[in-house]
Amino acid sequence: MIKLLETELPSRRDGLTIEVAGHFLLLHGDMVLLDGTEIRLSPAPLAVLQALVVNPGHVVSRGDLLAALPSGTAGSEHAVEMAVARLRAALGTRVVQTVVKRGYRLAIAS
Repeated sequence: MIKLLETELPSRRDGLTIEVAGHFLLLHGDMVLLDGTEIRLSPAPLAVLQALVVNPGHVVSRGDLLAALPSGTAGSEHAVEMAVARLRAALGTRVVQTVVKRGYRLAIAS
């Protein structure tokens, strides 16, 4: 079971809050809040996060994440691995799970 919480932002209501690895993650456009604290992400880790949030808890392949990266930043799957490493450094190592030989997924609360 995926726990999604609606969050009211001052300007409009289209942010998505997901409980991930014991934290509340709000993604609103290119703004990311983790437990209410703004986290600044560069374009590649942000693109990975946005791709993972589309289907929380489901595996997203490295190839799909590579396609989601901004143009000019991705030449190989190594770019995906680096973006995931930067995302983990910013949000915590438990937020993004590696699924061996398949890809990555968000560690959603069940």
